[in-house]
Amino acid sequence: FPPLTPYSCLTADLYIPSHIVQESPQLSGEAFGEWGVCAGSCNSEEVLGDFLREKHFHYLKRGLRQLTDAYECLDASRPWLCYWILHSLELLEEPIPESVTSDVCQFLSRCQSPSGGFGGGPNQYPHLAPTYAAVNALCIIGTEEAYSVINREKLLDYLYSLKQPDGSFIMHIGGEVDVRSAYCAASVASLTNIITPTLFEGTADWIARCQNWEGGIGGVPGMEAHGGYTFCGLAALVILKSEHVLNLKSLLHWVTSRQMRFEGGFQGRCNKLVDGCYSFWQAGLLPLLHRALHAKGDSALSMTHWMFDQEALQEYILLCCQCPAGGLLDKPGKFRDFYHTCYCLSGLSIAQHFGSGDLLHEVVLGVPENRLQPTHPVYNISPDKVVQAVMHFLKKPVPSAKEEPVAN
Repeated sequence: FPPLTPYSCLTADLYIPSHIVQESPQLSGEAFGEWGVCAGSCNSEEVLGDFLREKHFHYLKRGLRQLTDAYECLDASRPWLCYWILHSLELLEEPIPESVTSDVCQFLSRCQSPSGGFGGGPNQYPHLAPTYAAVNALCIIGTEEAYSVINREKLLDYLYSLKQPDGSFIMHIGGEVDVRSAYCAASVASLTNIITPTLFEGTADWIARCQNWEGGIGGVPGMEAHGGYTFCGLAALVILKSEHVLNLKSLLHWVTSRQMRFEGGFQGRCNKLVDGCYSFWQAGLLPLLHRALHAKGDSALSMTHWMFDQEALQEYILLCCQCPAGGLLDKPGKFRDFYHTCYCLSGLSIAQHFGSGDLLHEVVLGVPENRLQPTHPVYNISPDKVVQAVMHFLKKPVPSAKEEPVAN
C-alpha cells in the first residue's frame, strides 16, 4: 500500500466549500515559502537541523506555573493543560522538578470528584475528557504520590454511571455520546486496572458501527469520518483487543489519503486543510494499523517504516509548525498553543520511531539532536511510563464490579 494514495473522495472545486478553495493555495504558498527560504540558503541537514528545543522547553516550563489571560477560556480544561505540557516535556527529555510534580499532583487531586472521575478544575463536574488527561498526567509523573491520587473504586463507579445499554459511553452525566468517551474510558480503565467483565460489553460492536463508507470513523454511527474520532475508535479497540471488528484495509486507505501531497502534514477530514495536531491523530493510527494487519498475517508490511511518508511529515512540522519564540502551531499564520505543541511533538515522535526492541528503526530528519523520545501510540505517553503504571496497578485487585445502571 503506497504511503501517499490519491484522495478517496471528490476533490473537484465544485464539491469543496469556497473558503477551503480560497485558503488552500494561500496555505500551500506559505508552506512553500517556509521551505524555499531555508532551501535557498543552506543544505538539507542545516535546513532541518533548526529544531528549537530550548525555546520549546522554556515556553512549556512557563506554562506549568503561570498562564496568560488568553487561557481563561480553558478554565474547564486545566487537567488537559497539565497533560499537554508534561507530555511535551517528556518528549523533549526535559526533567521536571519534584516540587513541580508534587504541586501538579495536589492540583489534580482537587480536580477529582467525590463521586469519581476528574473535572476540568477544582469543584467542577467530572467529565471523561479531563479524567483521561488527569490520569495520563499522573502516569507521566509516575510517583507513588501521583498514583495514590487516583481513587480507583470511585473511578470504576463513575465509568459505570456513564455506560449506555448499546455499549457506548456518555462524556458526563447528562452529556453526549461519541467515540471519544469510549476511548477515554478504555484508556483510564486499562492503565489503572479496573476493567471488569461487564464494563465494556458491547463497546467494540458500537465502535464498529461508527466506521462509515469512507473507511474512517465518525463520532457516532452515520457521521463523517474524522481523524480524532478515528484515532479514538481504533485505539479503544486495540485496548479491548477487538481491532478485527473494523474493515482495516478500508481504514488504511482512508488515513493514508489524509496525508497532504504538497505540505506533507495531515488533514483531519476529506477536503480540509492541513493541521499540525493531526500529525498525531492521523499518523498515530499507522502504528496501530501496522500491528493489527501484522496480527492478521499481512506479509506485505514493511519492517522498517510505517505506511506513511515519515520524512514528509517531519519536514512539515519542523519547517511550518514551529513558533520562533517557542511552542508549535497548526499551520503558518496561526498562533502557538499547548495543544498543538503536544500533538505536533507527538506526531514528530511517531514519524521518527518505527517499532521497538529488535525491530526498532529510527528516521530522524536533520541533525541527530532533532530526535524526540518515543511515545506510546495508544496512550500517547512514554512507553516506559505505560509499563510502569500498568505494573503498579496490576499489584492491586480490580475493584468489585457494580451492576450496570439504567442509562441516564
